[in-house]
Amino acid sequence: MATKIRLQRGGRKGYAFYSIVIADVRAPRDGKFTEKIGTYNPNTNPATVDLNFDRALYWVEVGAQPTDTVRNILKREGVYMMKHLRGGVKKGAFDEAAAQTKFDAWKADKQKGLDTLCETLAKEKKAAYDKSLAEEKKVNEAIAKKVAEKKAEAEAAKAAEAATEEAPAEEAAAE
Repeated sequence: MATKIRLQRGGRKGYAFYSIVIADVRAPRDGKFTEKIGTYNPNTNPATVDLNFDRALYWVEVGAQPTDTVRNILKREGVYMMKHLRGGVKKGAFDEAAAQTKFDAWKADKQKGLDTLCETLAKEKKAAYDKSLAEEKKVNEAIAKKVAEKKAEAEAAKAAEAATEEAPAEEAAAE
């Protein structure tokens, strides 16, 4: 039986959510599968992957063929890196402890890059928020200035009207 590691679509229209499954090549995309090894949510930034690392590594070593997208996900999670390191252990290039050390260093470097990306996105979001807030304050100040000018004109008009009403009353009193 030829097996594939592929994505099984879920979620609603316009908001896809995928399960990473092991399935027979002949099975339909959302049909029968052998095992579910994780989930993939492309709607978050960066995309969220929840993967059973050991089972994914087992299936890759056994010969299950991933689709292109799943291959990229597995590379990003380090499954192919660990497969490569285990091949080095089998050939005697280094021992299991050295392979685990190399993998941990690679994973830490990958996590550091991800943290840097998240910080950059957060800073950009805060800068955009501050910019829009400053623009909104500027607009509000301009509106407040116009309202103050209109009130001053209205007060001046009332004062002029009151002065014109008092002037005829004073003339009548003088006569």
